[in-house]
Amino acid sequence: MRSLWITKHGGPNVMQVRETPDPVPGAGEIRVRVAACGLNFAEVMARQGLYPDAPKPPCVVGYEGAGVIDALGEGVPDLQVGTRVMFMTRFGGMSDTVCIPHTQAVSIPEHMSFEIAAAMPVNYLTAHQLLFEVARVRAGDRVLVHMAAGGVGTAALQLCKGVPGVITIGTASAAKHEFVKAQGADHVIDYRTQDYVEEVKRITHGEGVDFVLDALGGADWKKGYSLLREGGILLCFGLANAAAPGKAHWLKAAKQILSIPKFNPMNLMSDNKGVAGVNLGHMWHLQATIQRGLKNCVAQFEAGTVAPQIDGVFPFAQSAEAFGRLEHGKNMGKVVLTPS
Repeated sequence: MRSLWITKHGGPNVMQVRETPDPVPGAGEIRVRVAACGLNFAEVMARQGLYPDAPKPPCVVGYEGAGVIDALGEGVPDLQVGTRVMFMTRFGGMSDTVCIPHTQAVSIPEHMSFEIAAAMPVNYLTAHQLLFEVARVRAGDRVLVHMAAGGVGTAALQLCKGVPGVITIGTASAAKHEFVKAQGADHVIDYRTQDYVEEVKRITHGEGVDFVLDALGGADWKKGYSLLREGGILLCFGLANAAAPGKAHWLKAAKQILSIPKFNPMNLMSDNKGVAGVNLGHMWHLQATIQRGLKNCVAQFEAGTVAPQIDGVFPFAQSAEAFGRLEHGKNMGKVVLTPS
């Protein structure tokens, strides 16, 4: 099989396509010939050495993909060879062949492309967990979405459209505003030229928002907390501020980590506010949740309530360009890789 390997921590040049023997599915596993896999900011930080969960290099990362089942292990109950599936995996996804527990895959319809299927699991499961399992967004709520043109950002905006009366505010560079509005944002703030704290206050007439979806981290978590009205929750799911294009910038990363605010439960109680986190990579033991979430992705796509936006599709050989889309903040929607 062909895989995209991180040979060592560093810039895009450390990525290398290598061949290794095909894996064999064990009991309860399926083997998938992968047609497309999703690229996330976690993989960028893993390459740079800033992602603590990632295996040590040389390694193959990747959390999601789509393809066709070509082999079954013993005891797989409801999937067959030849079935088209989307799947999640704890690393190893950036390969043309993967073996995974059958509970981490679901069948997809013929009219769903492999690229669309690969773009869904991480982004839409993360957004759904944030909005409906932790936050419980309801009609009339106000939601601030940072990095609104990214994968999770677009998923969150689309999902919020399904709740009547929810007001969404997205942050994005000016060139991405029309795209963000098309995903459902009611208001868009150019974080490069505007103070988003002051803009949110202006938009909400000083009242603030109910939920802040923040994958920026660092000092932005303090700002987000300040924008919550009573009963609101700051939802943390990343630390993008610690990363920069190319190699890891350890001074910048350390500065962001040191700027993370310390939330005192007594103050949370007094403020009637909350702080919560979501890390999909720490939910592998919740197989039923993963299975339910993947089926929900397919159902929402079938119903037309969500439509993953593909920024670009890149073969493994052009991984440096693909990673660069995320690192330089150029992407609008999902970046997808293909083994060919």
